[in-house]
Amino acid sequence: MRAAPLSLVLAATLAAPTHAAGASASDGAPSDEAASDPSSSPPPFASLHQRMLEMSRELAAQRAEIERLRGEVDELELAGRGRGLGPSQTAAPDGAQQGAPRDARELAQDARRKAADDARGEGQAAPGNSGDGAAPVQIGQAQRDEDAQRREQEKALVVREHAPLFERRFTFDAGISYSYYDRRQLALSGFLALDAIFLGSINLDQTKASIGTVELSGRYGLSDRLSVEASLPYVYRDSRFVSGGAGGASSVVSEVRMRSQGLGDASVAAYYQWVKESQRWPDIVTSLRVRAPTGRDPFGLKLVQPDADNNNLNIPEDLPTGSGVWAATFNVSALRTYDPVILFGNLGYTYNQPRDFDDISPVAEQVSPARVALGNTVQLSGGLAIALNDRSAVSFSVASASTGATHTTAPGARKRRVAGSSSNSTTFNIGASYVLPSGWTFNGQLAAGLTPDAPNFVFSLRGSRSF
Repeated sequence: MRAAPLSLVLAATLAAPTHAAGASASDGAPSDEAASDPSSSPPPFASLHQRMLEMSRELAAQRAEIERLRGEVDELELAGRGRGLGPSQTAAPDGAQQGAPRDARELAQDARRKAADDARGEGQAAPGNSGDGAAPVQIGQAQRDEDAQRREQEKALVVREHAPLFERRFTFDAGISYSYYDRRQLALSGFLALDAIFLGSINLDQTKASIGTVELSGRYGLSDRLSVEASLPYVYRDSRFVSGGAGGASSVVSEVRMRSQGLGDASVAAYYQWVKESQRWPDIVTSLRVRAPTGRDPFGLKLVQPDADNNNLNIPEDLPTGSGVWAATFNVSALRTYDPVILFGNLGYTYNQPRDFDDISPVAEQVSPARVALGNTVQLSGGLAIALNDRSAVSFSVASASTGATHTTAPGARKRRVAGSSSNSTTFNIGASYVLPSGWTFNGQLAAGLTPDAPNFVFSLRGSRSF
């Protein structure tokens, strides 16, 4: 980047003929050998002037090339800083580091070599140009490869939240969730007189329930399309029952608190990826989950009166931790990437197998065997996820589950529908994911209930690690 060496060369070129002429004059007449050699005669002034013009043009071309190379180096440095690299980590052309002193002659040689490489086609280096004999990676190609790798990392982060990664390794998953329910029920027992006056009793019951679940899961990829999973939950329940009418007075309220805990319903699942994402098709994954009745079922739990002064308040003697029946859930999930947004959707159906119970009556000292068929459930959900970078992402979704009514069949009797047993639970979900440098992935989600049958809110936090 200095013009001083070239100036010294010009000065030496101009001084050499003058010095040669002086030496010949001091010696007297030139020798016969010198006289016979026309090349030994001093060059005319016109030739020197022409040479100086050519060198001046060459110097101007070298300066222009130096400025062009300097601009390329600045662009490389800015691109490197955009990817989180420092100036010392940004490679200059031909592997030179930023800040290394290079004179005009070296830069001119680099410019000529780069021009020759471009002429060979696609910017490939000439043989022997690099120290290890391998052609250097083009800057544009390296950027495209890095963008593709970043998109794959972002997609894997989002897919990890909504579907398994089909890899030949074991993934451990641990999660906790907290659900809160607040239900109020108004019960009227009486009749209207003169279409305006109610004669009878009015009872207002309120139930506040908190459910905490700790779930441990293990997943293993058998192939690049098939994965299996097993889960075991532990459930803790805390419920408060509030009812008015204690002592026969409508203004007196009774409150009873009950706690229960135990294993929930364990499950095993298998995932299979039918279609991998392409330009025409999204990722399509199907899954089958089978749930076993390992938790405490809600049938046959007797109602008790905890407050002797309030016969309006009746609560179960224990709280259930499971459904009590075998169930199978089939899901079809689709995922499509529109960088940086990823769209996903899910359609599922849960079948509950009917089961015979020895007693389903909630009345104390009464036994009523029956066959119970819980209502089947149709699930539909969809949303989008945005990958903020290769370590964090956020997601928004809506999930709805519609459950049919429960039917009971007593021995020798007809099937009877349980009133009020059907439900529709819809929630709006906001989630976030982050990958730690150690390899742990943490997913947090907040679900807000949109229908009366849905919980008021659900907060969940899950961490997973692949080995």
